[in-house]
Amino acid sequence: MQLRLISWFFITLNFMEYIGSQHASRVRRQGRMHPNVSQGCQGGCATCSDYNGCLSCKPRLFFVLERIGMKQIGVCLSSCPSGYYGTRYPDINKCAKCKADCDTCFTRNFCTKCKSGFYLYSGKCLEKCPDGLEANNHTMECTSIVHCEASEWSPWSPCTKKGKTCGFKRGNEVRVREIVQHPSARGNPCPATSESRKCIVQRKRCQKEGKGKKNREEKRKKSNKDESKETRQENKGRAARRQNREQRENSNKTQLKKRKAPNKEQNLAPIDTAH
Repeated sequence: MQLRLISWFFITLNFMEYIGSQHASRVRRQGRMHPNVSQGCQGGCATCSDYNGCLSCKPRLFFVLERIGMKQIGVCLSSCPSGYYGTRYPDINKCAKCKADCDTCFTRNFCTKCKSGFYLYSGKCLEKCPDGLEANNHTMECTSIVHCEASEWSPWSPCTKKGKTCGFKRGNEVRVREIVQHPSARGNPCPATSESRKCIVQRKRCQKEGKGKKNREEKRKKSNKDESKETRQENKGRAARRQNREQRENSNKTQLKKRKAPNKEQNLAPIDTAH
């Protein structure tokens, strides 16, 4: 049993040494085949390789590996792409992948947007929202449940029956209220916004429409008649004043003629008949 364990130990040790030697030779081979080039780099690279692209970036840029087929190419970006978050270090700024269920993230453990089928809650992407919360399919977030809220009741309306407030003893009166907060999907539904109840009023007769119309017509005719009477009286007064004025004018003319007649007789010279 002990010999078997010792054999397994040496086998494992040799296998690990073989893997390490293979890795070191691959690194040396890549270093010989793809030496770093510090001049002629494009796209914000500080150092680059013809095979691997950017190896380091200029200040304030983020280094990220993009997979193209079976090969990964280093690129330098001003901000990390979707599905990555940026980390800054003294020697290099890197873009690291978010969790598999995150579409965008602030850090690996704090998502800002989830992939399809997940709901965001406190930086985490969940398939089902916790108790007391509901899934918002529009924002894809877990939000608080909102219950319906209604305003206070209005005062009761006057007692009516078939739209009238007279000609009956028993009728109905209503009151209403408004919805001030509509519920969310899992919130309590809204209550009724109107109520009606029976009411009793003292019976009173309704004024007939024909009679009321007749009274209005009579009042209008009376008003027109009074206006016509006043107009006639005013016209009579104007005519009497005009007639008096004409009579005074005629009287003044007659007196003026009488005063002028004697003066004419005095101015006539006597006729001499001796010749």
